[in-house]
Amino acid sequence: MKRDTVCRLCSACCPVEVDIEEGRLVSAERKSFLPPGKRLNCPKLKAAPDIVYSPVRLTRPLVKDKKGLGGAFREAKWDEALDLVAGRFKYFKDRHGPETVCWFRGMAADWGAPWDYSNRLMNAFGSPNTIGNGSVCHVARDMAHNYTYGNMTLAQPRDSGCIIIWGKNDQNTAPSACEAILYARDHGAKLIVIDPVRTGFAKMADLWLQIKPGYDGQLAMSMINEIIINGLYEREFVKRFTLGFEELKRASSLYPAEEVAERMWLTPDMIREAARVYATTKPACIIDGNGLDMQIQVFQSTRAVCMLRALTGNLDKNGGDLIPQPVPMRDIKLKEMLPKDIPPITVDYRLFNEFHKHWGLQVQSCLIDSILDRRPYPIRMLIVQSGNPAVTMTDSNRVKKALESLEFLVVIDLFMTRTAELADVILPAAGCFEETQLNRAYTRNNLVVLQNQVIDWQGESRPNWKIIFELAKRLGMEKEFPWRTAEEAINYQLAPSGITTEMLRKNPEGLCAVETEYEKFQKKGFDTPSGKVEFFSERLRTAGHMPVPFMDGRNTDPISFSGQVKEDNIIGISGEKTNLFTHTQFHNIPVLLKAEPEAYVDIHPEDGQQRGIISGDMLRIKTPRGCIRMQARLSDVVHPGSIQIAWGWGEVDPELSINNLTDDYRRDPVTGTPSNRVFMCEIEKV
Repeated sequence: MKRDTVCRLCSACCPVEVDIEEGRLVSAERKSFLPPGKRLNCPKLKAAPDIVYSPVRLTRPLVKDKKGLGGAFREAKWDEALDLVAGRFKYFKDRHGPETVCWFRGMAADWGAPWDYSNRLMNAFGSPNTIGNGSVCHVARDMAHNYTYGNMTLAQPRDSGCIIIWGKNDQNTAPSACEAILYARDHGAKLIVIDPVRTGFAKMADLWLQIKPGYDGQLAMSMINEIIINGLYEREFVKRFTLGFEELKRASSLYPAEEVAERMWLTPDMIREAARVYATTKPACIIDGNGLDMQIQVFQSTRAVCMLRALTGNLDKNGGDLIPQPVPMRDIKLKEMLPKDIPPITVDYRLFNEFHKHWGLQVQSCLIDSILDRRPYPIRMLIVQSGNPAVTMTDSNRVKKALESLEFLVVIDLFMTRTAELADVILPAAGCFEETQLNRAYTRNNLVVLQNQVIDWQGESRPNWKIIFELAKRLGMEKEFPWRTAEEAINYQLAPSGITTEMLRKNPEGLCAVETEYEKFQKKGFDTPSGKVEFFSERLRTAGHMPVPFMDGRNTDPISFSGQVKEDNIIGISGEKTNLFTHTQFHNIPVLLKAEPEAYVDIHPEDGQQRGIISGDMLRIKTPRGCIRMQARLSDVVHPGSIQIAWGWGEVDPELSINNLTDDYRRDPVTGTPSNRVFMCEIEKV
């Protein structure tokens, strides 16, 4: 039997058709606008049955009677586990205040409506501390888009004449987007890739800028300068729809290509050519990605990239960068129930907390500050939903210390993780094929596609929505959580759009809430305080931040630990996301691990020769935060002077965890983003 749903084994949210036999998932195939022979294959999707029916899936609640790693888990009934968790909620609320309980949400399977449900529960409980991971993934860039022209744009590569891929590799992370890029390339689109690593896209690019890691913002300012001094910008658009052009002109003049190129590992001609091709080819789009995230200058760097779109008149154009039309939905988070006098633990990042009505709190580093440094007050109980902070968060030694010092830790997940090992209670979650829900990837821009439950929950696991709803009822929130099924909750949330789950099941390709429009700014302006694209932001100036990106002209080193390690140091960058795993997930699936059984650090042959390193040597990599051991692989995918360290392997072995090396003390002043991405380190043969 064929069924339609949405795969959530990664963040791509691909629509899929699954084959079900006798109630079991047999296979899954991604839908595509391309004919079958030209579609990209996803190894995770091919391995979906192995993931769903993995013998190491968590299928029963686990309770630890003795705290810490020394304590053993025992199986428990759901009533016992949920009663225990609800009892600890009430205990900490009565003894220390509701704000001392925190809910942490990671990226793992089924990001979407459960974020709204967990916010609703915590707000009704009285705690402002529902924390996401957006300071290091997506949301920090979202804020930069928002502060420039009001919304995060969506690139339209399929119909584009020129595509800039900036710090992203959709060949591994988003098959549908990759297919659109390849389609455009086959139909004559120019391709510019800005990436310190030679990706598959870099190999096929018309122009590859192998930028020095962390210097993206300065490159964007230099390109802006080239476009302005050569008169390549859209004068009429700039005159009518932007604010602060003269201030941007002055700021960008501080980054002439001939002066800044060398410090970026580029040539002036590369910068000039990239600016010229992008500005003179219509329409053009920029696909910015996670390569800009996890950097200590992510906010201003992304703002500068956003301004390139506006200068060249590519905003809200077909083939350019679409300004989305969100699906009308009820805001169900109940933020109005929060006490007015209790600040969140992210209080130092007020602008980031408040820039978007749906994203909420995202500075995850503040969680560790609160636990260890007790500022602004201590978090005592933590619920980790679909996340693995013991491995994925910056400075993992500090994070582990924080998790071990908690008074009570609950983990909701599909598998035992390094974080779950530290828990007092583990609640087994159902996977994406076992759960009906909405996904934000669609509702943020007009389309509603249902992630449809196609198989039963495995063992005694339960979907995220049911875990949250049943916990809420134990906390006396029957009024706030009246829904008995996911469908009831979805229909309530979608009511303003007129779309129901019944309609979505009859239309598996999805339904649009409104007709897609382009150049909406002609009638409505932009969703900023001025109604224009804001090259100069008065909001930022008033808050004490630079109103124009990099306007001080300072060459502030964006790389962690610069000057703190030996002279023969090298730049370490986190490795690309492979299409076999999702962050730390699925390293326990044999068919996927067989395809990539080991972690490597890529080192350029020139650096290897200087240090007497050959492929296969075991290296010790060290920073002031810690060290790891990893096998060397000589490769020219990296620039001399840099190494690429495999990402996500700390779940397999703590000695392979790149976050043993990363720094959480230096952060972006607006978004609180530390640098997981780039740092100075020492390397030596073991």
